[in-house]
Amino acid sequence: MKSPLIAITAALLMLGAASTANAKGCIKGAVVGGVAGHYAGHHGVLGAAAGCLYGRHHANEQGKQQQQQQSQANGQGKL
Repeated sequence: MKSPLIAITAALLMLGAASTANAKGCIKGAVVGGVAGHYAGHHGVLGAAAGCLYGRHHANEQGKQQQQQQSQANGQGKL
């Protein structure tokens, strides 16, 4: 039982380490998700993972919006 769990955890950690440069928003989301998951039934790790994914998504959306605003301010917006 523990052996497959350890193997899956190691694989996920290696995949996560490959994308550390794109961690914008992940830390904040992981903290909030971990706390929420802990209080919602002792699922802090699951909550932290979900919070990290949401935080990255939210940060990417904000980045896209900022790029659109900058391009429109520079007169490069699409008509």
